[in-house]
Amino acid sequence: MPATPEGSFGLDTAAHVGISVSDLDRSVAFYRALTGLEPAVDNESMKGQGFAHAQGLPVSKLRYATFHLSNLGIDLIEFEDPVGAPGQSAANRPGSMHLCFQVDDLRSVHTRMREAGYDFLGEPYTFAADEVTPPDAVGTRVAYFNDPDGTNLELIEPRGGFAGPS
Repeated sequence: MPATPEGSFGLDTAAHVGISVSDLDRSVAFYRALTGLEPAVDNESMKGQGFAHAQGLPVSKLRYATFHLSNLGIDLIEFEDPVGAPGQSAANRPGSMHLCFQVDDLRSVHTRMREAGYDFLGEPYTFAADEVTPPDAVGTRVAYFNDPDGTNLELIEPRGGFAGPS
């Protein structure tokens, strides 16, 4: 194992992001349309006491699907037992997160998505010199939208080597 800075555990590679959803079939359809990919696994299940306890739950029964992007997996997870209450996600809520998709031409992707019926939270934005640091972020374009359960999603067209955070 390579050496790590003192106090570090060496967690420098992400395997996947898990997104809890209320309706797996609806979310699979959304992410299929969004990414143009078929799920690598679809309508699989997990359950059991050991699994539940590892998650801090008294019981756990779920269905899931996984999409493989070129650099990250997206697990869509519908808890059948216990069913969770919907979250109130927003960019400024502590504990909320967003998943960002890098694109080469944000304007064309945004236009195609709008024409396909996707709603955005606002118009695309381009980082300006007086509004953002570091300097290589200037010119980066972003647009934000939500999945069917309100998960914050982003499109980013980086400029000057900048790829986030945003």
